Amino acid sequence: MTADKRPPLDEDQVGLVVEVFRMLADPTRVQVLWALADEELSVNELASRVGKPGPSVSQHLAKLRMARLVRTRRDGTTIYYSLDNDHVRRLVVDAVHNAEHAGPGVPAHHSGPDAEPPHSRPPSPR
Repeated sequence: MTADKRPPLDEDQVGLVVEVFRMLADPTRVQVLWALADEELSVNELASRVGKPGPSVSQHLAKLRMARLVRTRRDGTTIYYSLDNDHVRRLVVDAVHNAEHAGPGVPAHHSGPDAEPPHSRPPSPR
C-alpha cells in the first residue's frame, strides 16, 4: 500500500460517519453548530441566534449531544453548549466554506480582514 492511499473503512465506522452527516442534514442543526463554531452559548442565546423557539433548539441540541457533536458545561442553573472538539468545528466551517464556493462571486471567507487564503486542489493522480 502506498502512503497516499487510504485503507477502506469498516462498516461500523461508515455507520458513524453517516450518522454525523445525518445530524448535519437539518438547517436548524447547521445554524446551531455554526453559532457554536467560535464560542459557547446557552439554549436561550442559541434560540435567539437561530430564530427558533428554545424548546425546539433544546431538542436539536439533545440530538447533537447524543451524536457527540456538542458538549455541555453547567454554570449555576445555566447550561452552556460548545462544539465537542476541533474536528467538529473544522467539519462545520469547511462545510459552510464549501457551500460558499457554489455561489456567485468571491466566497465570503476569501474576502475581508480575516480572509482565508484560497486552497489549491492537489493534483489528480494520473
